[in-house]
Order: sequence, then structure tokens, then C-alpha cells
Amino acid sequence: MYGTMRENVINLKVVLANGDVVKTGSRARKSAAGYDLTRLVIGSEGTLGVITEVTLKLQKIPQHSMVAMCNFPTIKDAADVAIATMLSGIQVSRVELLDEVQIKAINFANGKNLPEAPTLMFEFIGTEAYSREQALIVQRIASEHRGSDFVFTEDPETKKELWKIRKEALWAGFAMAPNHEAMAKLKNDVCVPLSNLAELISRTKELLDTSPLICPIVAHAGDGNFHTIILFDPNNDEHWREAERLNHFMVSTALTMAGTCTGEHGVGTGKMKYLEKELGIEALMTMKRIKTALDPNNIMNPGKLIPPHVCF
Repeated sequence: MYGTMRENVINLKVVLANGDVVKTGSRARKSAAGYDLTRLVIGSEGTLGVITEVTLKLQKIPQHSMVAMCNFPTIKDAADVAIATMLSGIQVSRVELLDEVQIKAINFANGKNLPEAPTLMFEFIGTEAYSREQALIVQRIASEHRGSDFVFTEDPETKKELWKIRKEALWAGFAMAPNHEAMAKLKNDVCVPLSNLAELISRTKELLDTSPLICPIVAHAGDGNFHTIILFDPNNDEHWREAERLNHFMVSTALTMAGTCTGEHGVGTGKMKYLEKELGIEALMTMKRIKTALDPNNIMNPGKLIPPHVCF
């Protein structure tokens, strides 16, 4: 509903490498004045300047909300329902997908007894009547894709408890492998056009199920964006290689589906090698020119985002 961070930033104050302080916008709801410096800086991962002030949008608290959950026999069924729901025009504020490995981790970590099956979580907002109407439509869509155990609640405490399941997904994964780390270096999220989500997540799931590593999947299914929490022993070289193999498959497959190597987590150093395939060398050379113009001495987060072989 609210989008990523860049959709919620109105204006920035940024200190550039030469000490200049730049204001990137105004407080107007919309503007067509000049280059969109706000989003340029947000997407730069600290390579163009230091942000010292941020002006954010305020979001209204919905009049009424309802949370629903539903289980599915396969992750493809769950993804298909997320796609069908979004394409139906229903104004769903959140659609989150958790695979059975993630649900198992939640049960283990929090002492719950949830069905260990691919699960979708929804949030509907609006008036009370509208929220209930939308929930019933989604229930019908889910039943057409082998969904079961569709439950929904309007109770504030129950809703909070249900969303806690999703918010604590990462920590639940760590509980299953306490001496392991998540593959943060590789930033394991990708994003594809919504129509390709079911295929990508299904193919990735097939590979993860054959891996010796514990790899829960969580997804912002309404955006076509999903994450794998690849848990590995950092002292085990075979684990490192396996984690990199899994990540490479996921990213490479997403790129063949007109997707991106990262929907949320950013490029850093771990995904620089995929940028040329995704964007093309011309786009990277343009980024390099911008970086050189604003930071000629390369003091702002050097070595990040732009691959070292890019020059002009």
C-alpha cells in the first residue's frame, strides 16, 4: 500500500563531497521542477552524499482493517492467488507470503502450532463493510486455487499477533540454526513483474528444497518481490559456496524474466556483478559520470554500487 521508502520521501537535505548542502525538493505533494534529485540520492546507497535531513509523507490511519490468512498445498498456488488478487483490482494494503519452511521456523521459535504449509497473509482496509466484502472476494479466489483454512479477524490484539508472525520471520529462522548467519552479504531479494512471480518462486523453491541449507522464503507477494533467508555456517566453505550458488540462480532467473537483482535491499558489493546484465553498460557509464561529477575524489562510500570495471 505505502510502497518502498523512496515513495514516502518528499525532500532531503544532503551534504555533497565538496561540502555543498543541497535541498532536493519542497514539501509539495507533487512537483515537476527539475531533475528528481530526491530519488537519485535515495538510490545512490551513500555514494553521492550524506543525508542530514529527511522530510517524509504522513499516512492516514485506516478507519477499519481486517487481517486474513490462508494455507495452500504448494507455493505456486499461494503465488497464483496473490497475483489474481492484485489483478482483480481489490485494494489490498498488504499481501505477504511465507513458505512451509518459514512457518515451521515460526512454530519452533514461538511455540505455535500453525499448519506447516505455504501461507498467505492479507490486510484489507477501508470501511468495515468494504473490508469484509474484499475479504470474502479473496476467500473465493483462494478457494479456486486450492486454498484452505481461510480465517480473518478484526480484533486489534489478534491482528497484532498475526502480523508478529511475519515481522519476526528472520529471527525465527535463526532459532532453527542458532550458529548460522543469514546471507546478508548477498542481499537475497529479487523482484519480477507480478505476472512472473509464480514461475520464479516455484523454480527457486524447487532448488532450495534440494539444498542442505535451511532456506525459508518470505515475499511481499503483491509487489512481485521475495526474499530467501539463506542460513549458513560462516566457517564452512561448502556452505558459502552453496549459498552463493542459490543466490546466483535466483538472481539470474529473475533477470531472464525482466526482473531486478534487488527489489529492496540494494546492490552494495554483493550484487554489482549483475548490474550490467540488468541495466546495460550505457546506464552504468551514466551512473559513473554522475558519481565522478559529484564525488571526484571517490570519498563517498567508495567501492559500492558501481562495478569497478565501468569507466568512460
